[in-house]
Amino acid sequence: MLLIGLTGGIGSGKSTVADLFASRGAGVVDTDLLARELTEPGTPTLDRIISEFGTEVLNPDGTLNRGRLRQQVFADPAARTRLEALLHPPIRDLMLERAARLQAPYVILVIPLLFETGQESLVDRVLAVDCPEPTQVKRVRRRSGLPEGEIARIMASQVSRAERLARADDVIDNRDDPDALPPQVERLHRSYLALAASAANPEGPQTVARRRP
Repeated sequence: MLLIGLTGGIGSGKSTVADLFASRGAGVVDTDLLARELTEPGTPTLDRIISEFGTEVLNPDGTLNRGRLRQQVFADPAARTRLEALLHPPIRDLMLERAARLQAPYVILVIPLLFETGQESLVDRVLAVDCPEPTQVKRVRRRSGLPEGEIARIMASQVSRAERLARADDVIDNRDDPDALPPQVERLHRSYLALAASAANPEGPQTVARRRP
């Protein structure tokens, strides 16, 4: 199955783009949703987080307080490394498991930290959703109400916009014109369908530049 890694900086519009691909029949696995699923009350992953960071990262109802945990780990690089070691392996395993179950011509894996976690080797192509950094900040403030300083710390923890664009195979420009998104998605959808068909026919012309070994 053709796997497309969809990535982008915070506030770039990854979920919106993934929804547009899903509406065209693509399979979609969103790692942010998997992270929430894996950290629900009573799950082994949440138990490990509590053991590592204490009950102060919980809400009164026992759910994970993501804002509090985010503040804690972004203030301490070592703590962030410990959290990533707890979260990334089970998310990766569940992502691949869910992708393998999908009946679709190709699958979009939404991985915000794709390059940062070295997961580009898992996919056949990388699709970056791009917008100017001031647009990212504006969207995140509107959506989450985070202060600019915290947004800046999150953005600094991700690869730069320039590096992301340089390493991507495909790019969707998601500035402030939502009407410009569907045509871009449609063009790539048709391209991915053709690539998936080519990969499924080993006797035909091979046009997929595969990243995976």
